[in-house]
Amino acid sequence: VLGMDSIKDFRKIRNIVGYMPGRFSLYTDLTVQENLEFFAGVFGTTIQQNYSLIKDIYIHLEPFKNRLAGKLSGGMKQKLALSCALIHRPKLLLLDEPTTGVDAVSRREFWDMLRRLKDEGIAILVSTSYMDEASMCEKIALMQNGKVLGVDTPEGLIEKYPNRLYSLRSDNIYDLLMLIRSQSFTKSAYLFGQEIHLSVESDRVTQNDIMKTTADSGIQLTDIKEIKATVEDSFMWLMDTKESTTHIQQ
Repeated sequence: VLGMDSIKDFRKIRNIVGYMPGRFSLYTDLTVQENLEFFAGVFGTTIQQNYSLIKDIYIHLEPFKNRLAGKLSGGMKQKLALSCALIHRPKLLLLDEPTTGVDAVSRREFWDMLRRLKDEGIAILVSTSYMDEASMCEKIALMQNGKVLGVDTPEGLIEKYPNRLYSLRSDNIYDLLMLIRSQSFTKSAYLFGQEIHLSVESDRVTQNDIMKTTADSGIQLTDIKEIKATVEDSFMWLMDTKESTTHIQQ
């Protein structure tokens, strides 16, 4: 960890690493201010010493500094947990699914805070199940069942996507999904919100071919277009590739 042995140097490491667990783990029977003072004391520092680092986060908490931590909203609990993880000015910040269960506005604010912390020179390692969040990182390790499927920049992962990709929409989205998955030209087909991402291997498969297939089956497309892959598309492709390889080996 940061060039140190995780066993021999655990005391040094503890002082330069900040950790924010996925589940709120601060003292719910202490106030916001008391939690901050407690964690600052654990690391032999004070709120005042490192206030400049948490200032942009703490200004949201300050009106509630005398409120019990257990009475805070999800977004405010998140900000308090991050402040406590930063109060000793760590060099490495570990975040375990920090935005799970948090509203969209709080998620956006949280990632804005992380960008500012990065500018302060803090290395940040985040685990997340949200691919839009992963896309904001400098490097991504995609994992499935505890195994790393691929490591690269967001752009690098997208560039490795090998297939032609279409976005399909229909008022009968689930019937369309079943139909598309049964076609010989389909490499994969997954729901992405209100649309289907269809991957085809051959450049000879055109939009007209897909439209004819759906029309012959009585399913009307409301939209079809060729699209560029996202990090999530790359993840699904890597996952399918891994499963296919495992099946062949067995």
